[in-house]
Amino acid sequence: MDKKDIIDFFKDLIFIVVVVVVIKTFIAMPFQINGQSMYSSYYDKEFIIVDRLTYSFVEPKRWDVIVFKPYISDERKYFLKRIIGIPWDNIKIENWKIYLKKNGEINYKELDEKYLNPENKWFTFVWGSSEMHEYSIWEWQYYVLWDNRNHSTDARDCFSSCAIIGRSFFINKSDITWKLFLDLGYFNIKTFSFIQPELWIDTKPKFFNSPSSFEY
Repeated sequence: MDKKDIIDFFKDLIFIVVVVVVIKTFIAMPFQINGQSMYSSYYDKEFIIVDRLTYSFVEPKRWDVIVFKPYISDERKYFLKRIIGIPWDNIKIENWKIYLKKNGEINYKELDEKYLNPENKWFTFVWGSSEMHEYSIWEWQYYVLWDNRNHSTDARDCFSSCAIIGRSFFINKSDITWKLFLDLGYFNIKTFSFIQPELWIDTKPKFFNSPSSFEY
């Protein structure tokens, strides 16, 4: 290998590194799910691709699955949740169901969250109670919940405990880091399959068919 080949090699290497850094910093990056909070839309250990770019041009939408910073501990730096309420919405939880009143509307409408499994559908509660709780969402705020409603910590308890000073039922737009883009599943090298080793559930890639958004 002569001097020109060596120079070309390092030029190509630098170019590749720059491209990878730019993509991971500004466009997209891989992310592994930890926990069953989004069961059964997404499973523990699944790999997803998250998109950094979209929210630079458009506002987060209701039903988007997002990654955000909850600021509750150094160990739990990111949460994966679904946006239920957007700025100026009113959310009501009563008798295990969720109701939405959009900005300008007079009456609440019950939400039929088709992405929830039978264990969680129509069984959303606040602090174990079926009593009514209402939330008014202000500008730049979002109300987010996990799909695994019976086994998760989310906006209903301020992501850890509402007794902690400074905790809120809402997250700010500035807290949102990524939007879920692709679901790659989890490939188990030991069994050479997409079977999740602890749950024995098939996590084959759903790609663009993953329930990362929802039309209501």
